Amino acid sequence: MRISVGADHAGFDLKEHVLEFLQGMGHEAVDVGTHDKTPVDYPDSAAAVVQPILDKSVERGILICGSGVGASVAANKFHGIRAGLCHDTYSAHQGVEHDDMNVLVLGGRVIGEEMARELVRAYVNAHYTGEERHVRRLAKIHAIEEKN
Repeated sequence: MRISVGADHAGFDLKEHVLEFLQGMGHEAVDVGTHDKTPVDYPDSAAAVVQPILDKSVERGILICGSGVGASVAANKFHGIRAGLCHDTYSAHQGVEHDDMNVLVLGGRVIGEEMARELVRAYVNAHYTGEERHVRRLAKIHAIEEKN
């Protein structure tokens, strides 16, 4: 799977670890920055992660900031992006299975490397079920996007 991975300065260290972990799992991880700990704004990091999803050059994304909250808010402003802030494995796989989540958001100052590995593994191994109730709910989300 091709996955865009990006972070702001607060998520830089965890991003580097996630990139290495994904590559070790056999995925193609596309590093969209930031490339050091120089302060950057999380909305810019969110845009860098989601743009390859929107142009279909990657299948999913992983976005990391300090808490994960700001990055999640920013990513969800993009039409067609379903970003979920996850700090437990159930949410990481269930978000894909039920909600067709296409961006996993992590808090670099909230979780450690081992939890990040567990979350990333759960996220990339999950598949959208396409069950009727999930399709119906996603259609309602799409309708909200179209109105706004």
